[in-house]
Amino acid sequence: MPLHKYPPKVWEALKMTQGIYARLPKHYLKSLEKKEPMPVHWKPLGVQYRMSPKTGQRERVQDVPIPIYYPPQSQAGLWGGEGWISGFRYAKEDKLSTRLKKTWKPQLFKRELYSEILDNKFTITVTARTLDLIDTSYGFDFYILKTSKEDLNSKLGMDLKRAMLLCLARKDTVLYPDDSVKREKVYHKYKQFEIPEEEAEWLGLSLEEAVEKQRQLEHKEPEPLFKACVDKLVEDLHIQKLLEPHLAERN
Repeated sequence: MPLHKYPPKVWEALKMTQGIYARLPKHYLKSLEKKEPMPVHWKPLGVQYRMSPKTGQRERVQDVPIPIYYPPQSQAGLWGGEGWISGFRYAKEDKLSTRLKKTWKPQLFKRELYSEILDNKFTITVTARTLDLIDTSYGFDFYILKTSKEDLNSKLGMDLKRAMLLCLARKDTVLYPDDSVKREKVYHKYKQFEIPEEEAEWLGLSLEEAVEKQRQLEHKEPEPLFKACVDKLVEDLHIQKLLEPHLAERN
């Protein structure tokens, strides 16, 4: 006899259909859908069959992605989709020797990056691939705004994207408030990425942060009981006065 009405594997999906989770904005719930990131440590063949270079015969192939582990510190930097890869190496570089476990880690650098939209410099931990992607995107701001959530794979990256999009949405008050010429120049340069402020406020929030934000939006201060009683008393006296007969004054 099962101990639960629903198996534990579907609990995570069921909780999104009821309670405060179901009241989250639709655009935020859509952003929670999992998508496959662009492969970084392996190259997919994209075909089911190919000609064998050895035999010349048609053989079946499969795209098997390499398991990648993203440590917690990767969320505080911009690793460009790179992570830790676990595998084995031969002890004496000889296939007949003992295999030893090994973890390959990306080389990390501390770099100072400037955001034109936020008009601020950030010291961020990056990889060589991240620097190449920034150069390919023609700037730090373009890299953050163009790259999807799955490819950024960074809480810091999504926080920066949310701040940039909010700055664009509030351009009249936040984007270079003391320099109108610079404001128009920067806005027209990045206006293709502009989204409504209501959506930008939720972009990149974790599920816990989104639930807390929704809870604060729905929160109402409790009304004191004496205030409700006073309002009711005033209303009752007003009705009673209207119901009383009007007495005409005698001369």
